[in-house]
Amino acid sequence: MIDEKFIRPIPNYIAKQIRNRDERSGNYGGNIRFYAYFAKIKGELVKITVACKNYEKQWFCKQVAVHGVHSDICFVRDMEYSIMGFVVGWYEQGLSNIPKQYEDGKWYSSGDKFYNPFAKVINKKYALRFDAYKYSAVDKYPYADELKYLRIYEQYPQAEYFVKLGLQHLATNKTLLKKAAKDKNFRKWLIRYAKQLRNEHGTYPYFSAKVILSSYKANISVIEGAFAERERKELLKNYNYSNTISKIIPHNEIDTFLKYIKKQDTNIASYADYVKACCYLGLDMTLDKNRFPHDFKRWHDIRIDEYRSKLAQEDAEKKKNLYAQFASIAEKYLPLERSQKDAYIVVIAKSPADLVREGDVLHHCVGRMNYDQRFIREESLIFFIRNKETPDTPFVTVEYSLSKHKVLQCYGDRDSKPTDEVLNFVHRKWLPYANKKLKSIAAA
Repeated sequence: MIDEKFIRPIPNYIAKQIRNRDERSGNYGGNIRFYAYFAKIKGELVKITVACKNYEKQWFCKQVAVHGVHSDICFVRDMEYSIMGFVVGWYEQGLSNIPKQYEDGKWYSSGDKFYNPFAKVINKKYALRFDAYKYSAVDKYPYADELKYLRIYEQYPQAEYFVKLGLQHLATNKTLLKKAAKDKNFRKWLIRYAKQLRNEHGTYPYFSAKVILSSYKANISVIEGAFAERERKELLKNYNYSNTISKIIPHNEIDTFLKYIKKQDTNIASYADYVKACCYLGLDMTLDKNRFPHDFKRWHDIRIDEYRSKLAQEDAEKKKNLYAQFASIAEKYLPLERSQKDAYIVVIAKSPADLVREGDVLHHCVGRMNYDQRFIREESLIFFIRNKETPDTPFVTVEYSLSKHKVLQCYGDRDSKPTDEVLNFVHRKWLPYANKKLKSIAAA
């Protein structure tokens, strides 16, 4: 455990190394820079952080933090957090006239994870003097979290193996270290693909532990594994997968599915169409012969053809039933037609095809928008107003409500309003006639 009483001033040779490093960096000036060095306090390896500053052509440095490799606490002096990062007081060095609250030259304790600014250790080889770290390769570790590395190294000596392979960025990943400790074949795999894992050309982001382990498990290169992971993520976001394929291929079989798709030289959209067809046909999709047919393109075409045939058959049945129901309703309300001595006659629609023809000729929507469904549900009826001289030529269309006993719509070509003569006929002659006939039908 660190004791502030044993913190010694910066050794001259360390201060000289820090100054040389600082000047070579080209970053010196009025801003504050941080460096660190290894030392020993009561037998414990510690990292001492030093702040540097230039002022009126003079160079200043001071110790601001001490962290021990085995300590739960650290010590901090004349340094505090701010919105812009760490700030250091320089009153003792004569760079400020007013002492800050945090600057009194005393060491204060804090949690080990705090007051640890980014600062690389300048004498990493010093740690190799300790028997525990003699073979740690910490001197080759390039990052500024050396104490974290050494703590992990004590638990997992395999960290040195990663550093010497040039995989320093993975040397503190406990998941990979545990795997390397237990699995000799994994260590061999790391050697085989070390160049890819180093990512020397920066072609990919550094590979995650998940990608590395899945690549090893599949016995493929890490680049192939990265592509597979990307395809996996894209598949999970794919509409066809989430809405159709996921019911057949669960998440734990995605890799198998992707290999199958690649081997069969097909795509996700085609497979989704195949699944829809198979499910519609009632096939058992728990069987691999249906999920992964050996010749996908052939069976895809077969199932799609069967699906379309069944769909056409069912559509024909539905259409047949619709026409039969429509004709039955039309016959029931046939008495509402009118063909007396007036200039106009009223004809009820006899089939959905009549609605389509009327709509096409008069350029309105009676042939669409589910008027046929309203008709067979007896919500409203469709009647055609025709000139008596041309009874087969569409002229004006009327929608009549059976429940309200009134005209809901009355339109001519392109939804135009009919003439007053036609409107007078519809509302004053035909509508009272139709309502009277409707009462007779209801009574019957």
